[in-house]
Formats: sequence, structure tokens, C-alpha cells
Amino acid sequence: MDSSVPPRPSEPRIRRRDRHGRGMRGPVAPPQVPLSSSRADTFRDLVLDSVERLERRFPQLVDVEFLVMEVPPDVREDTVPLGVSVPAKKDGPARVVIYRRPVEIRTKSRDERATLVHEVVVEQVADLLGLSPESVDPRYGQD
Repeated sequence: MDSSVPPRPSEPRIRRRDRHGRGMRGPVAPPQVPLSSSRADTFRDLVLDSVERLERRFPQLVDVEFLVMEVPPDVREDTVPLGVSVPAKKDGPARVVIYRRPVEIRTKSRDERATLVHEVVVEQVADLLGLSPESVDPRYGQD
């Protein structure tokens, strides 16, 4: 009997991922697609968009440091703050801190999140500058 099956090699074959000659697998989505950005990156972009809108009206905000933190460091109250403003000290610039997780928990969609982020940034900038939120952004509180 003549068999067309070649004999098995004595050494085990090394299996490679590139079995069918298609090349190595790449990422599921290219970097420029929103799918590849994390929730933290998306949130940071919302804060930066809001800050850019306000910097056009208030050039002194260039010296303010805007930060995004996951959660407030120490919460002892019944309410969790969404942000805080810290006036400038002699050893550092003024800061506005936005807390990502409390804001995300209070919103359901990206549009709601963008609106709430902007309102929190406006409130903190108003507190920092000693103004009312309506004078910082005339559209404050409107849908």
C-alpha cells in the first residue's frame, strides 16, 4: 500500500500565530478612532474643551492649573464634591480639580457628561475668580 501521507517528524512543530500568511494581528481599532481612547482620556478631553472655551473670555486662566482626579481624597460630608478650586499660593499656581468618578456616576450619556463637566468647570472658575457662574459663562444652567 502506497500512502500519500508523509511521515511525522520526530520533533514537535512550532506553532505560529501567522498560520495562514495574513501577517501579525494588530489592534482592534486604529488610534484615531474613539474606541481606542479610555474613559479617563475622554473625560480629560471634555475638561480641556471646557477650559479652552473659558480661556477665550478670561486670558488669566492660562496661569491656572486644571487637574482631573478619580475621586476626592477625603469625603466626610453627605455630598461628594464634583470639583474644587484652590487659590494660588506663593509656592504654586491656582488649581481647579475635577473629580471624574462622581461626575460619571451622575450622568448617563456623553452629552450629559459634557454638559455637567462644563458646569463644574464654570462653577470652580467662578469661585476662583470671585464671580458668579452666569458672568463666567452666560449659558450656564441652560440646556
